[in-house]
Amino acid sequence: MFLLLIFFSCSEKTADKNSDSKTEEIISIGLSDIGGQSGYYRVVKATKDSIHFETGETLTKNHKEWHAAIKPEDWKNIISSFKIKNLDRIESSPSIQPIDGIDESFQIKTNKKSHVYVNAQNDIHYRQFANFKQQILKILPKEYQ
Repeated sequence: MFLLLIFFSCSEKTADKNSDSKTEEIISIGLSDIGGQSGYYRVVKATKDSIHFETGETLTKNHKEWHAAIKPEDWKNIISSFKIKNLDRIESSPSIQPIDGIDESFQIKTNKKSHVYVNAQNDIHYRQFANFKQQILKILPKEYQ
């Protein structure tokens, strides 16, 4: 009986070490552009399995939506834009919605952490976001670009 207890307690510690050593990877990425007098919005969310896109204006009650499964190579291209080690260094800028601007927000979730950035265009790491936007344009149908 005593040996069984020792065996189970050792195997649990090994399992805990394995889960801690798992490398950080991106689970989902979101992009939203929201603001302006007409209530403009564009929202993209990509995961390993799918991509979802919405756009419209609240003033005109115009709304379009599209979603599809995502190919593994497209997901690889999307996440290859980001350097996970740089995500903690990226800085947001103040919102410009109050002066009738459109705020650009990115939401990046990893298996260990969530990151949110608003108007990070002035950050030296913004190229990652620009590359992500280019990869998304390659996936979206022409009528949604």
